[in-house]
Amino acid sequence: MKLPQLRRSRTTVRVEPSRFAARDNVSEAFAGVLQRPARSALTALGTVLGVGTFVAVLGLTATTSSQIDSRFNLLTATEVTVEDIAREKNNFAGPGFPADADLRVERLGGVQHAGVLFKVRLDSTTGGVRSAPVGGAKGGSENTDVIAASPGALQAAVPQMAQGRLYDEYHSRTKQRVAVLGSAVAARLGITTLDTRPAVFIGSEPFTVIGIVQDVRRKSDLLLSVAVPRTTAEEIWGPPQSSGTTMLISTDVGAAQQVARLAPTALRPDHPEYLKALPPPDPRTLRSGVTSDLEQLFLILAGICLVIGAVGIANTTLVAVLERTGEIGLRRALGARGRHITTQFLAESGALGTLGGLVGTSLGTLTVVGVAVIREWTPVIHPATVASAPLLGLVTGVLAGLYPAWRAARIEPAEALRR
Repeated sequence: MKLPQLRRSRTTVRVEPSRFAARDNVSEAFAGVLQRPARSALTALGTVLGVGTFVAVLGLTATTSSQIDSRFNLLTATEVTVEDIAREKNNFAGPGFPADADLRVERLGGVQHAGVLFKVRLDSTTGGVRSAPVGGAKGGSENTDVIAASPGALQAAVPQMAQGRLYDEYHSRTKQRVAVLGSAVAARLGITTLDTRPAVFIGSEPFTVIGIVQDVRRKSDLLLSVAVPRTTAEEIWGPPQSSGTTMLISTDVGAAQQVARLAPTALRPDHPEYLKALPPPDPRTLRSGVTSDLEQLFLILAGICLVIGAVGIANTTLVAVLERTGEIGLRRALGARGRHITTQFLAESGALGTLGGLVGTSLGTLTVVGVAVIREWTPVIHPATVASAPLLGLVTGVLAGLYPAWRAARIEPAEALRR
């Protein structure tokens, strides 16, 4: 700080006002911070936590959004579901899907596999699925679902077989009594191999097990069910009596939206309104729906941490003002003005906030990278987040130092020198 100087003229004596250069201000601020390093570190801890949480939240949100986009892959983008809503439109309407529904849809361009499936409603008196012809046998289950599915529906589910094979068009056309079991159902019924040509009994009807599904990429409920041909189920138990019948369609890449538009008309040109096609969801809507609540919650947490950090800086700066009253009085006596004192303490609190912001930005970035590495994700951090985080710490520090700096500027030199 340049001290005031006296200049004499013929008539008056003029005092040149003191000046506080910006370089001197920054130097004084960092000297005040480094004079008590332990206190400064604890003071900046709140800002470190707040800024670190801010960077980590935005980084993890962006990383999670990117991961959701990657998981919204070709499998989901090539799936179309058609629902039977005939009873909603007309109480006297029959089944919405015609008998040759699979063939009608497979003629559409871009369709790979398509098939109708519905849950069979068994009479309570006939019992459930058993591995023996008598009721109550060990290994039986009355809670196992029986799914009537066309061959195309099973193929559209993209199954992975543990043993055996899926039934085909021949089994469906000739109404064969064959079944494909999910791996969980097979284990429950005690069926571990197909070499003995095992059979299951659905009610009193025997079905030969020709395949066990280990995993599916669509319709995971098939793993907990027994699948039988649709034509066989309709012959034994009749067509479905209420809504709940759906069609699963797998398409080529980029054809799902077009297939969803054309499928109801192709299936029921007389009443396309009896069928409702569900195309793949918009990935942007999926991403925003998943991440919005998480982002808001953690941003509130980051704001709370910043408020705590600001209170800590304000408290420490105010204590420093009280401890350095003599220093303030000496500066004022040597010519420092009130705004110089204000600028000095604002610079110190701003330096604390900036240091906290830099450290918090580093910790937040390391947190995002660490989580991404552990989860085998690709870390995503926007440059604007990294650039704005230290500025956020600076603003927090300056705002926290306003009141202490104002108090310091109001101290009278004479009163300060008496202490």
